[in-house]
Amino acid sequence: MPARLTKATVAVLLSLVTATACGTSGSGENTTGATRTIKHAMGETKVPESPRRVVVLDTDKLDTLVSLGLSPVGAAQAAENQAWPKYLGAALNATTPVGTLQTPNLEAIMALKPDLILGTKFRQEQFYDKLSKIAPTVFTEKVGTTWKENFLLDADALGVKSKADKLLADYQSRARALGGSEVVKVSIVRFMPTQIRMYGPESFSGIVVGDAGFGRPEPQRLSDAQDKRFGELSQENLSQADGDVLFYSAYGDQAAQSQATVTGGPLWKSIPVVKDGRAHTVDDETWMLGIGVTAAGKILDDLEKYAKAQ
Repeated sequence: MPARLTKATVAVLLSLVTATACGTSGSGENTTGATRTIKHAMGETKVPESPRRVVVLDTDKLDTLVSLGLSPVGAAQAAENQAWPKYLGAALNATTPVGTLQTPNLEAIMALKPDLILGTKFRQEQFYDKLSKIAPTVFTEKVGTTWKENFLLDADALGVKSKADKLLADYQSRARALGGSEVVKVSIVRFMPTQIRMYGPESFSGIVVGDAGFGRPEPQRLSDAQDKRFGELSQENLSQADGDVLFYSAYGDQAAQSQATVTGGPLWKSIPVVKDGRAHTVDDETWMLGIGVTAAGKILDDLEKYAKAQ
């Protein structure tokens, strides 16, 4: 009889634990202490006044935390780049990987006992309900096109918006001071595992180039496209990569192999900007994946070094 009672008691306790876990939500029911309400892409969420254990699910949020002097306890990684961005230095040495941007590992996230999760509706909408049962969860709407708004929203959730306001203002001031000219057309190309892209005015790097005052080659304005983040390049239209200065990068090892093949071929070498020695390989982590004020500063470094001279 005592053994049966013990088993029954364990069963009841387990059911209570399960019910309690299932009853939590991103509205802050599983949050203790003082909270603030944050409006975001999925609604409203009560978050801790000063989160201490933050998990981030997109690369822009890695940049955000480090820019703000913080380090996430866990973070998702880009599928083709399973490493922490080198440009962020040692700030992520203690950060635990929790899956990829498209498929975050919920068990790994739960094990870290976060008090805040930052993600994006664009990539992780299907996981929101489950994530918000683990900890208060705040989602930005898009990626890249609204990077400044995302930075401020994430900083607000972290309780350090005033610091973010200053960092963003400093970036804007530096971009204007760079004194780029619309006459100088900056081309941006990225090698992907299965395609080549040219990046438009509403991409992260395109926005930074525009903030610095530089112009874009006409094909890369994507004037007739609904999505002005990027367009596809083929071997036949590689001439659309031309400009007064060209910056190009590769996303992952497979793309790097494609880049080596294409840039070693006659079609690439015949592009005027390449023939004139004005094409420059840049860091994909900063130009494409960073999507934050620190990465934007690195892009300004490249523009100052190579585009200002044109």
